[in-house]
Amino acid sequence: MTDYGDTINRPRVGILVFDGVKLLDFVGPAEVFHEASQRSPGYEIVLISVGGGEVTSSMGVKVGVHSSVEDAGQLDTLVIPGSEQAPGVFTTEVIDAVRMLAARSRRVASICTGAFAVAAAGLLEGRSTTTHWKFASTLERTFPSVTVSRDAIFVQNGRFHSSAGVAAGIDLALALLEQDYGADVARNIAQLLLVYMKRSGTQSQFSVSLKGPPARSPIAQYVTDFIHEDPTRSRSVQDIARHAKLSPRHLTRIMREELDTTPLEYVNAIRLDFAVSRLESGASVNEAATTAGYRSSVSLRRAFVSRFGITPSEYQKRFQTSRSDEVA
Repeated sequence: MTDYGDTINRPRVGILVFDGVKLLDFVGPAEVFHEASQRSPGYEIVLISVGGGEVTSSMGVKVGVHSSVEDAGQLDTLVIPGSEQAPGVFTTEVIDAVRMLAARSRRVASICTGAFAVAAAGLLEGRSTTTHWKFASTLERTFPSVTVSRDAIFVQNGRFHSSAGVAAGIDLALALLEQDYGADVARNIAQLLLVYMKRSGTQSQFSVSLKGPPARSPIAQYVTDFIHEDPTRSRSVQDIARHAKLSPRHLTRIMREELDTTPLEYVNAIRLDFAVSRLESGASVNEAATTAGYRSSVSLRRAFVSRFGITPSEYQKRFQTSRSDEVA
């Protein structure tokens, strides 16, 4: 293995950290850029804070930095990680720092809720971006001029890149690495890190529906519990409304207001998630379709492609954890 660690004039990757930053949001991508030196000239990684002092992550870990915003100089890539405390964690000073550093950078990449900081800096007007699914609605409401791709793992719009967060930040870093040094290098680094190379940016954030916003009112909780009791059973809006002693119109309004979906969309999403869990546990596509209540494996395939952008078989090859030969 060739070590290019001492190569000069490597592209500079600046990572802006701040109090409340989520460690994995920047450590994951940073590891990709760091490991790139094993197969290519790699990058110079610069951790940056507003004043040049250490910051405290969301889990209380102290993070030292290399530079202040003022002294960071020109950057090839600026990375803005996120925080579970967003959007409040992005102070005026942090947003100003994003704006100043972006002006000195060839490209800007936000991880998870880092998109809030980039949008607040006025850099995403009329552009598309993505973030973690649980923050997507807030991002849309806060910045109506920004198009939020709710399901995408990562998005590129001009020189601005964004990812859904956590592991998706690694996917985005691999995509940027591929742009810089080619597919072979990116594939090798993915193998070194024992991660899949690589999920498409347009691939959906998996298993969203079961992890969506919880029902707030007792009646909405009652309805969702009823659906979860047996997601394989064929249910119409009228069936669900009758069980909840509501009119179909009132039921639909409650589901829209609290879960941002319709009753049938919720049923279909839960059914699909049930099929996903069966695939992950080792069931065949036919078995998953049958036990999840689909008429055939073809019906499951259509629903899968529509929701996730890949077939059930492709998903199983990529993400079934019980098969050790699928690593890397």
